Amino acid sequence: MTRKLTTAVAAVGVTALMFSTAACNSSRDGGSESSSGASGAAAKFDKSSLIGISMPTKSLERWNRDGAHLQDKLKSLGYTKTSLQYADNKTDQQSSQIQNMINQGAKIVVIAAIDGTALTPVLQTAATKGVKVIAYDRLINGSKNVDYYATFDNYKVGQLQGNFIKDKIGTNKVNLEPFAGSPDDNNAKFFFSGAWDVLSPLVKSGQITVPSGKAPKNNDDWKSIGIQGWTSDAAQTEMQNRLNSFYTGGKKVNVVLSPNDSLALGIAQALAAAGYKAGADYPVLTGQDADLANVKNIQAGKQSMTVWKDTRALGDQVAKMVDQIASGGKVDVNDEKTYDNGTKVVPTYLLAPVVVTKDDIKTKLVDSGFYKASELGM
Repeated sequence: MTRKLTTAVAAVGVTALMFSTAACNSSRDGGSESSSGASGAAAKFDKSSLIGISMPTKSLERWNRDGAHLQDKLKSLGYTKTSLQYADNKTDQQSSQIQNMINQGAKIVVIAAIDGTALTPVLQTAATKGVKVIAYDRLINGSKNVDYYATFDNYKVGQLQGNFIKDKIGTNKVNLEPFAGSPDDNNAKFFFSGAWDVLSPLVKSGQITVPSGKAPKNNDDWKSIGIQGWTSDAAQTEMQNRLNSFYTGGKKVNVVLSPNDSLALGIAQALAAAGYKAGADYPVLTGQDADLANVKNIQAGKQSMTVWKDTRALGDQVAKMVDQIASGGKVDVNDEKTYDNGTKVVPTYLLAPVVVTKDDIKTKLVDSGFYKASELGM
């Protein structure tokens, strides 16, 4: 899937933070007002119809939150019959679960794909049965049978991480270790590309050195540093290997580019095992998702920032799309040019990501209701 990265920021049209939107059941809509609409389902269907929700895994905190919130939001809109399934990060299991939803008469299936290229056969079955498909957060590639896509501006996520690092290091020369997400996740390329477009000029100028040699040659080489399955354990092992092999004789790592919080958690554990302690000399460490354990690490000085994607807003938007399809009307989208999955440009609704640091955990995560103050010891 090729995205025109140079148009990423312009495509979003988001100028306000998600918090500015009125709350609904402690959830907030996000992103811009839809700039255009796409045709909905040809025929209406009753709210008692089955809505399928396919999530990748329960092993990551965010997918548990996403699935539960979307299910609750649909129920609040009157869709009382939902099937929420988690596929244990197994593509065959996800395909089988989606097939079962179709067999049970689902009218719409919302899918957060494990592998964005592995669902073509089951989506063909969905199309044959008239089932509408919404790709949730991760684009599904290689199939014309993807009706809509809802996500955050994932290139912007990487830009926020890259610019945070750039601002933190100033003019200092630093040692950096880059990580990328799972090679089978369509979003991982965007995260890396957004960050590397900011940082690679500093690598070329010599301000940033990558002692491990694991600096991708270009954005398309990101899979060379990808962590399969986004697992904390794999990230911890990889970071430990780099530290043991390339940081000897007093050499220190100053910055670690981590695309999400799961990887950052493992990286922080590797740093701790190597004797790094929170304080002025602790490496700049990025993340994404505002997972509870990572927010606590930010409070403790063991992670520098996280890019927060308020998945409640994403769930609210997807539930709204389901409702619009069910009514036979137009579905709100705000990008009909950018997300080409190899067979079609998928009508998309984009939401805005937000940087969270130690200084604004309360105003962004607690005051918005994402976390309770008690969960963070406040």
